Amino acid sequence: MDEELSALELEFEWLLNKEVNTILSQLHSLIVECCRRFAVHNMPGLDSLVKTEKLQLNWSSHLDQIKILATLSADNICYADISLRLHKHAIPNQRTIVQNDCQWKLHQIQDASNHLISALNLLTSPPLRYDSNDNKYDFRSAQEMINNVMGCLQRGRNSLIVPKKRTIEELQSSRNMHSLQPPLPNDLAVSFYIQSHKLVCAVYHMLRDHSGQLKFDIFQAETSVGWLSEALVLFTVSLQFCQQLKDKVSVFTQYNDMKCNNKP
Repeated sequence: MDEELSALELEFEWLLNKEVNTILSQLHSLIVECCRRFAVHNMPGLDSLVKTEKLQLNWSSHLDQIKILATLSADNICYADISLRLHKHAIPNQRTIVQNDCQWKLHQIQDASNHLISALNLLTSPPLRYDSNDNKYDFRSAQEMINNVMGCLQRGRNSLIVPKKRTIEELQSSRNMHSLQPPLPNDLAVSFYIQSHKLVCAVYHMLRDHSGQLKFDIFQAETSVGWLSEALVLFTVSLQFCQQLKDKVSVFTQYNDMKCNNKP
């Protein structure tokens, strides 16, 4: 048993000093690379990749049409020219604008950025504490750190994948809707949101059926955003590296327990 423990000790010392540090370094680089795609203001020296993009969102059927020219910069739609043709509406043709002085905030992107920064702050804290009295590392503190980093990354990724649900009343009363010029009729609502790597614009037309019940016609136009796709890949790969690190630390914890249990 002593010989086996000695051999394991040498192996784990190598893994600790080499492999775990390599994974930590790669994970840190991945998260920093992901941060470059977001509007991160508290990281001096970060070579940001944020740029302003002009996007087209189009959808049409035989009778209806949505046509949008939008300018996206980080987590803001700086400008959008929205043209609608809805044949059931009392005024079929509508046009409104998101103006530069009343930008449309995409909170999903802002949330993803905040979770990234939280993950990076956790990762730059010392993940392992060495107990000189017991001559061992406190791997459980590292497990807690890794779990917290994974939680931040999962929440950040989910922010981009799963749009927040909002009622039609919340949409109609939102600051974004009130900032549209000219304002849309009260029976129309517009919502911009992120779903995975896509920017989506949903148009809601509220109308009553023959029995007087309120119902909605929903129309959607969307376009792919390249940097969101890149960010999602980096989120996913970072989570995979976290799992690798978690597996390594779990083995170290078992080894430390075995080493302590076999002390004379």
